Amino acid sequence: MSEATDLAVIDIKPDQAPALYKSGGLDDFLEQIRQAVNEAPDLTTKKGRDRIASLAASVSRSKTAIEKPGREYLKRLKEAVRPAEAEIKRFVDACDALRDETRRPLTEWEVEQDRIKAEEAMNAMHEEALEMNVKFDQALTQKFEADHEMALLMNDAFDREAKAKSEEAERRRIAHDEELKRQAAEQAKREADEKAAAEIAAAQKREADAIAAKAQAELLAKQAQERAEQEAKDAAARAEREKQEAIAAEQRKAQEAADKVRREAEAKEAARLAEEKRIADEAAKREADVKHRKVIGTEIVSSLLGHTSLTREQAIEVLTALKDGLVPHTKINY
Repeated sequence: MSEATDLAVIDIKPDQAPALYKSGGLDDFLEQIRQAVNEAPDLTTKKGRDRIASLAASVSRSKTAIEKPGREYLKRLKEAVRPAEAEIKRFVDACDALRDETRRPLTEWEVEQDRIKAEEAMNAMHEEALEMNVKFDQALTQKFEADHEMALLMNDAFDREAKAKSEEAERRRIAHDEELKRQAAEQAKREADEKAAAEIAAAQKREADAIAAKAQAELLAKQAQERAEQEAKDAAARAEREKQEAIAAEQRKAQEAADKVRREAEAKEAARLAEEKRIADEAAKREADVKHRKVIGTEIVSSLLGHTSLTREQAIEVLTALKDGLVPHTKINY
């Protein structure tokens, strides 16, 4: 391929965009570009290297010439669906706020009920622990009194043993109190953890609902965009079809008018030529008749001169009389 086959300048009009910027719509341009650069210049020469650079630059120019109007067309499509996206988001946000505001009294009531239940459980555990402490103290007191009475009867060694048992009992009581407190704290912690977990689960559910609503909104927006794109494509195709039909109709009318003018011109020319031919034929016929009559007249005059004693002027007078029908029973046959 020589330099004379360089790529032609590509100019895409806005009304061509819907038919071109679709699946496979640019294949013809791509094949045209491929064919235009389908050559192998000689790399060993400067001319060949310059040719390769020129071919690559022409591909870039063609790419820009096709990409730029395509980006503009895509921008117009996005702008067409932007109001729908904004309206859907405004509606979803308003519904979310209305839902949260509507449920807020119930949510606050549920939180308060959870707090009351936890408080009641804590109070019940505390009362149970107090009752157990009282019973334990009573038991210890009874045992201590019994031990004290016995200690009065025992020796000092037995007193020391009783004191040790009393101290052990006190340690057990304290340990029991601590265990009750620990259990109560663990119970309160479990309930608090359960409440927190429930609140987290509720928050996660609300978040999941919000994500699902957002996904639904995005799906609706995407469907709206696809419908808008399809409608735009259909409208553009319909407009292009109607334009081509109108152009074809106008071309047919123009061709019919041109054919009519041509036929009328041809008829006029044929009539003119026929008239000219008729006039020419009649003139030729008259001229031939005049010549023929002259020949006949000349022969008659010559015959009269040869066979009579008439002069030329007299012979011509006789010819004129014969021609004008002045001599009865005579007629010149031309």
